[in-house]
Amino acid sequence: MDLEIEGNAALVTASSSGLGKASAKALAREGVNVVVNGRDDERLSAAAAEIRDVASGEVVAQSGDITDPEDVSALVETTVEAFGGLDHLVTSAGGPPPGSFLDTDDEDWYDAYELLVMSVVRLAREAAPHLREDGGTIVTITSRSVKEALDDLVLSNSVRMSVIGLEKTLSKEFAPEVRANAVLPGAHETARIRELVEARVERGEADSYEEGVAAWANNPLERVGDPMELGDTVAFLSSPRSGFITGAAVPIDGGSSGSNL
Repeated sequence: MDLEIEGNAALVTASSSGLGKASAKALAREGVNVVVNGRDDERLSAAAAEIRDVASGEVVAQSGDITDPEDVSALVETTVEAFGGLDHLVTSAGGPPPGSFLDTDDEDWYDAYELLVMSVVRLAREAAPHLREDGGTIVTITSRSVKEALDDLVLSNSVRMSVIGLEKTLSKEFAPEVRANAVLPGAHETARIRELVEARVERGEADSYEEGVAAWANNPLERVGDPMELGDTVAFLSSPRSGFITGAAVPIDGGSSGSNL
């Protein structure tokens, strides 16, 4: 299926690894010119090279911390200068550390809010005039935890829900020029999942890494996801093929959620 986005311009944050990288790769494969982002220059350079291998458009690597307002401004500015505009914003961020409520202090809460919420707020604010100029899209990568709280992830369970409220608000305030949607990933084979599994092993809640991974595959499809399955969905939501979808929160979790909505 031709997604009809060849030649468009996209900014994908936290795209040097994981689901952000998969989203950037899916867009680049469709011919979108993409700015990829991360804080580690070496890992970002490697990710950009990997994405260029499948890209039919241009790939620009721009380092930066999405919790830094100046870096956020620079990311949008770089995209517009490199490609002449900005059509698609995909927001991704590394997850906050796992932990229970009583093990989480005030600094943890503020750090999670800056990382997960304020990064999206600032990115959307900076990108808005460019997205609205010719009509564009926003896709926020959050977590299935916004629908069903997960054990030992109090920060993700709580703070990410603010991103969904923001996404829904933007879908109305930026309409009809801009569509805004969210994707809610379940377990995918990423560095984030490895971190969480290793934490469970350290706490003695799993005897081995393999046992820990198997616990994440507790869904009707009996497996964890391939990051590109999420990336392809992000590309679809960024395209005219999904032109009547906005304000939606799409689970990509193998059916693991027990929520009806």
